[in-house]
Amino acid sequence: MVIVIVGPTAVGKTKLSIELAKILNGEIINADSTQVYKGLDIATAKITEEEKENIPHHLFDFKDITEDYTVYDYQRDCRNKIEEILDKGKIPILVGGTGLYIKAALYDYQFVDGTYNEQYEDIETPILFSKLLEIDPNTEIHLNNRKRMIRAINFYKETGKTPSSKEKTNTLLYPCRLIGLTCNRELLYERINQRTNIMFDQGLLEEAKQLFDSNIRSKAVLTPIGYKELFPYFEGSCSLEEAKETIKQNCRKYAKRQYTWFNHQMPVEWFMVNFEEFGKTVQDVLSFLS
Repeated sequence: MVIVIVGPTAVGKTKLSIELAKILNGEIINADSTQVYKGLDIATAKITEEEKENIPHHLFDFKDITEDYTVYDYQRDCRNKIEEILDKGKIPILVGGTGLYIKAALYDYQFVDGTYNEQYEDIETPILFSKLLEIDPNTEIHLNNRKRMIRAINFYKETGKTPSSKEKTNTLLYPCRLIGLTCNRELLYERINQRTNIMFDQGLLEEAKQLFDSNIRSKAVLTPIGYKELFPYFEGSCSLEEAKETIKQNCRKYAKRQYTWFNHQMPVEWFMVNFEEFGKTVQDVLSFLS
């Protein structure tokens, strides 16, 4: 069996994964697209060595920020890790909020190797959407979803096939239990705001400044929430408080998008987190898994 733990930031995914791994003899696999990169620690809320409690962790902190790591790469690497852990008689526990990575690893989806990776920086979104319609009139991609547009156009250029023609599948490759952690929306937003403040106490400003000074503007640097929002502050075009508020706002918006994605894409069993007595949440999840 493969266990998957999803949910927005600040909801307790890491803590639950450690507790389940200790009880169920599990090993943890990262399912966050930003935590694969070395040096992106604070803004990505990457688990610390102390927090790991000697539980084996995989696919964390192993790619350089100048490297491009695609969903194709993750699908291959995650499936290999799942098989390795199962072969040891242990339980793989995927933890993270990158839905496409999780679905790619667990479902019978086929991806190309991603060698065609044009980003179309010089093309405005409406024009890019028009190009997508030319090659795929049946597309279901929304006008405002630029990232999916880019993936779709690159897929067509690499394979000659339209994305809407790809066979969709809901076939799982492994027996899975999908667990989602949630809480009252107002409380979640409060915890996201608190988490942002804690990240600054932990040195987020210094970590972001190092990235800013490096002049590296790769996908790895520009994807996580917490770095690029501080670049205008370093450039002198906004105040630190304005940058902090932008981070909090973007985190809240991302949490909302995560809920929408998982509710539409995967059969997640949601659990209301008891932050005061987290052990009760652990017991609720164990009852579901038994």
